Amino acid sequence: MERLDQLARCLRALPPSCGPVRLVAVDGHAGSGKSTFAARLAAALGGAPVLHLDDLATHEELFEWTGRLREQVTGPFSRGESARYATYDWTLRRFGPACPLDPAPVVLIEGVGAGRAAVRPDLARLLWMDLGVRESWARGRRRDGPAQAEFWDGWTAAEMRHFATDPSRPYADLLVRQCQEGYEWRPGPFATALPNHSVTVGDYLPPPS
Repeated sequence: MERLDQLARCLRALPPSCGPVRLVAVDGHAGSGKSTFAARLAAALGGAPVLHLDDLATHEELFEWTGRLREQVTGPFSRGESARYATYDWTLRRFGPACPLDPAPVVLIEGVGAGRAAVRPDLARLLWMDLGVRESWARGRRRDGPAQAEFWDGWTAAEMRHFATDPSRPYADLLVRQCQEGYEWRPGPFATALPNHSVTVGDYLPPPS
């Protein structure tokens, strides 16, 4: 947890990116460990809110959630207002009542496509879970079991189409990998491509423990 605490301090030190909020995306392939990492980073941030993009997607619109994100979350944040977003119920196949999401110093958004082009202008940082697609999908299928096999078949095709036209990894500030104990990370393509990045790699990345 010490290294995540260091990373949390670096994120809190960034300038706000969406109104008063430092919006940090955790992206990666389905099954790559985004939700677990986001939860642990949120804890290191003292209980930072986490918005799961699965709550904005639907069976019919796996990646067509950018309008809802803008209208319900990033738009209000940019005006210094609290967000309210409806959560999709994947069993009942409908949205439930809207729930509040107040601005905080750091808000995490996690999900496949969290670092897409339409979202990046509002991001303070983009973190990519750097696990290969085959291993990620295999982990996800094992996690969800045979009952979700048909859904996974449709999902993997949709994810391939999405990243083929709107990739996130080339714009990542940080590439994160889960280790036997904790996480390790290194500068992402975006950080290394910009020598005048507002936070230097040395400042942004705690040394390995």
